[in-house]
Amino acid sequence: MIRIFIGYDRRETVAWHVLSHSILARASQPVSIVPVTLQGLAAVYRRERHPLQSTDFSFTRFLVPWLCGYEGWSLFMDCDMLMREDVAALWALRDERYAAMCVQHDHRPVEATKFLGERQTPYAKKNWSSLMLLNNARCRALTPDYVNAASGLALHQFHWVDGGDAQIGAVPARWNHLVGYDRPDPQAANVHFTIGGPWFADYADCEHAPSWRAELSAMTGGMPAVR
Repeated sequence: MIRIFIGYDRRETVAWHVLSHSILARASQPVSIVPVTLQGLAAVYRRERHPLQSTDFSFTRFLVPWLCGYEGWSLFMDCDMLMREDVAALWALRDERYAAMCVQHDHRPVEATKFLGERQTPYAKKNWSSLMLLNNARCRALTPDYVNAASGLALHQFHWVDGGDAQIGAVPARWNHLVGYDRPDPQAANVHFTIGGPWFADYADCEHAPSWRAELSAMTGGMPAVR
């Protein structure tokens, strides 16, 4: 079973469901897909929303190892993605040498805002945590108490990994292609609409927008999306 956790933000419900459909439509192995929601974690997640927090799951993502009982592996994904290949090929990259694995972007945004006017915040390792293969037994530092108290940078820069950056494995860039930043790639395995996707009018014509709309149509049987 491939355990997948997708961050859920009420403003991007359509994106969450299209990503889930894109995974299911191509998966050659059984998958479980769990939405990471604020209401579902209300009993343990106590952080107040920070002004720099652009999504509801900015920090709840780091509770995935706890949700798994610190057993096995899990995959976390931001909801503003589109899986274009079999997720089993990504899952097969798991390597027991590492506590976590991700695409190790050198992402240096220059714009001040992104979707819905949310503030853009540059920092080292930006977008590393947007797609993570997590070796849950080696992520025991990510307790609810730690996730509630740690700084945003400590979480997103993987300070919780025992052994530092040497324990973070690299995933090929095609599994987290940053639309609007990376060189256009028609063969990207998983695309990430990180500054805004085609479900927002301002990004209706971005790279891979036709693929996203085709996925939406396939999911709804041609019915228009309800916004």
